[in-house]
Amino acid sequence: MTRFAGGPSQSPGFLLWHTTMRWQRVMTATLAPLDLTHVQFVLLACAWWLGEHGDPPRQSQVAAQAGTDPKMTSDVVARLEAKGLLRREQDPADARAKFVLVTPAGAALAARAIKVVEDADASFFTEVDSTALASTLRTLSGIG
Repeated sequence: MTRFAGGPSQSPGFLLWHTTMRWQRVMTATLAPLDLTHVQFVLLACAWWLGEHGDPPRQSQVAAQAGTDPKMTSDVVARLEAKGLLRREQDPADARAKFVLVTPAGAALAARAIKVVEDADASFFTEVDSTALASTLRTLSGIG
């Protein structure tokens, strides 16, 4: 019934699922003191990074960078805007598009959050070759 004679613990997909769930619990605990969900962190960090490395990003660019659904991104960006971490401005060249601008409070929180997330990642992945793992994950995710 399965190609894995040793059971689920032999299945890369099953192992990836369990690893992802364990890692997400670590991220949730890490970000809770900052009053951020993991998706809020990812979108705030992506908006900050894109803004720091180019022109202010459109909301669609933030979603693409994060790999998130555009509608869900809009909902989460609205929550971050309500917290005063982001603000949106209409793109004068496209009435359907909005720029996402990180506020000073958002930039400060992004910096703090990136630090604690990177520290949590370093601790979580301490027992593996993180360079090799990152290379494998880039291949599997389709990210160049």
